[in-house]
Amino acid sequence: MLKRISILVILSFVCSVCAMGQNGLVRGNVYDKETGEPILYCNVFLENTTKGTTTDLDGFYTLADIEPGEYILKATYLGYDTARSEVKINPNSKLGRNLYLTESAFNLGTVNISARREEARTEVRISSVKVTPKQIKALPSVGGEPDIAQYLQVIPGVVSTGDQGGQLYIRGGSPVQNKILLDGFPIYNPFHSIGFFSVFETELIKNVDVLTGGFNAEHGGRISAVVDIHTRAGNKVRPSGTLSASPFVAKAMFEGPISKFAEGKGSTSFVFSGKRSLIQETSKTLYSYAAENDTVGLPFEFQDLYGKFSMRGNNGSSLDLFAFKFNDVFDNPSLARIKWDNTGVGVNFNLIPAGSDIIMNGSAGFTNYDLGFDQVEGEPRNSSIRELGVRLDFAFFGDNSEVKYGLDLRSIRTDFEFVNPFKQIFQQAQNTTELSGFFNFRGVYGNLVIEPSIRLMYYASQSNFSPEPRLGIKYNVTDKLRLKFAGGFYSQNLLSTQNERDVVNLFSGFLSGPTEQVLGIDGNFIDSKLQTSRHLVGGFEYDINDNMEINVEGYLKDYPQLITINRNKLSPADPNYIQEEGRAYGVDVSLRYELPRLYVWMTYSHGYVTRNDGEQEYPTVFDRRHNANVLVTYSLDDADTWQLSARWNLGSGFPFTKTQGFFDGQNFLGGPNTPYQTANPEDVDIIFSETRNGGRLPYYHRLDLSVTKKIKFTKYTGLDIIASVTNAYDRNNIFYFDRVLFERVDQLPIIPTVTMKFAF
Repeated sequence: MLKRISILVILSFVCSVCAMGQNGLVRGNVYDKETGEPILYCNVFLENTTKGTTTDLDGFYTLADIEPGEYILKATYLGYDTARSEVKINPNSKLGRNLYLTESAFNLGTVNISARREEARTEVRISSVKVTPKQIKALPSVGGEPDIAQYLQVIPGVVSTGDQGGQLYIRGGSPVQNKILLDGFPIYNPFHSIGFFSVFETELIKNVDVLTGGFNAEHGGRISAVVDIHTRAGNKVRPSGTLSASPFVAKAMFEGPISKFAEGKGSTSFVFSGKRSLIQETSKTLYSYAAENDTVGLPFEFQDLYGKFSMRGNNGSSLDLFAFKFNDVFDNPSLARIKWDNTGVGVNFNLIPAGSDIIMNGSAGFTNYDLGFDQVEGEPRNSSIRELGVRLDFAFFGDNSEVKYGLDLRSIRTDFEFVNPFKQIFQQAQNTTELSGFFNFRGVYGNLVIEPSIRLMYYASQSNFSPEPRLGIKYNVTDKLRLKFAGGFYSQNLLSTQNERDVVNLFSGFLSGPTEQVLGIDGNFIDSKLQTSRHLVGGFEYDINDNMEINVEGYLKDYPQLITINRNKLSPADPNYIQEEGRAYGVDVSLRYELPRLYVWMTYSHGYVTRNDGEQEYPTVFDRRHNANVLVTYSLDDADTWQLSARWNLGSGFPFTKTQGFFDGQNFLGGPNTPYQTANPEDVDIIFSETRNGGRLPYYHRLDLSVTKKIKFTKYTGLDIIASVTNAYDRNNIFYFDRVLFERVDQLPIIPTVTMKFAF
């Protein structure tokens, strides 16, 4: 099968090259004429022909294999007047032509989903959700600010652990098995300890691609899912910004041009954003009922800083330099102090040579993540991971085909120290290198879209080469009904130290795959120490009418090898690492309904996630069998000055291991003469049930509401007043149960907030 796919890819590529050699092409960018912002997913076509496409995240388009002649090039987008340009195509010519759209003076009064559906017909896009800033802002503003962390929880197949210490589990994959990217660079902890907020600034997000499984070979190094976040450039025309404050957080963003955008010219701009939590102080008075005590308040404190410098050339080439610093502290004197810092710098570039068919983009950068955990009862833990990466990608566009290939080099260092309950020390200080390359082909043949790809991974510390073929297929049965399929092989050399029995599961250290021996499920030491998975996804999309669409996908993720820390190590002679197997399968359903003033998105997931450690097969702590979300946003007027939003989430209870009993911990430091009958024990140890995760917590459900009033002062200045309620009917959702004290601790109760946001 793989041989046949390879032959098909080669023949299609050769045919595309031959066709391009005989005819010409036109490519360029589509911009907003006033602001210089790229128009994403804009329709671009040659009048009176079948040649057409949509722009990408940079507003870039390519129309290839055009027969010589004179044409009218058009660009259309909702809310803008149509742009037209005369083009003359000569044999073998490569014409660059930018188009500039002007906002329309007329309200079209309709919802334009044609670009999204055109993309759905020409790309496989299985297990893929695109998220825009507009969609993020459609959510109720939990904590007073809309955030991608809140939106990701609505996506089918995504399970969240809740308000505090929020972690995301995507279709059976743990957080370490999901790659979170910011402008191409990995972010090892994207979410703050209070689960409402991520490190990403909503106002800067250009687009988010959430790939929940079956993704192609452009992405590697993770075995479950990818969340790819892209930020925009700063304002190219005028200085501007936003200031906002709520009881949870204060934020500021400033941006502006260094050299202004003008039609036919390039530009340079900057943007800087920062936010800082206030909840650790305001909760002592405003939300004292939600805090453990008035002195501590809600023990969450964080700060995020991000800056970016951008250059844009007239031909679409670009250069971005950026830096970030994120930090977070969870400080509860009765429980633990957890602190992490994440810093990084990077550069992204995109080159579009005038005389070449190839488009090149690349990136280089450095990121560092440090984590420390000091618990009241137990030994401290420390973890850090540093990564230096360089990536080069190349793209070639044919008429109905696209070829992408690239190289990726990563140098990674991990440092880790941990003491288990049996006083056994785990330490790792390791450098490793990952070298990978990928080849991806997409071809459209009538109603059939086929996307074979392959990724080649080499892990230096393991001396292990991993070829990973992948395939995506879509068949357009009708204009409204599309069938789709995807599958592939995946690997990674990174594992987490997260312990599902921790009272608060906020510590997630990182380790490179071990070079030492790993005990297999069968009791023997294993050869390959990579973590691996195999994905199989199938489903359909159906456009019920112009405003409603449904998407259904069934999936299977098989994890034939997972490497974990041996937390039951009793002596130095026991192995540090053991092997597990796993499986995740289920079905996801989403229904989207969209009108000019109404947006409804309903999702439902039914899934099973299990692991096998050689002794028993058990459900994971994030095995949520049922998960449903309803999101509704309604504008009270055409000008969108009043907006109402609601989100309701229902989830079945997570599994947990039951307590079987307790015993007094006696250290016997006095040897045989220890007065064990009269001595006071140092602590109390728990005897867990032999059946791992045999119990289930109660169902989780919560309603969040918000209302937004937008006041316009001038064309560029305005004030948003946002009133929101988190957990509107005050549901007592369990956070964890303190086994020793026999006390239940719940997630956050009802919390009202008011946010003021000024834009200029």
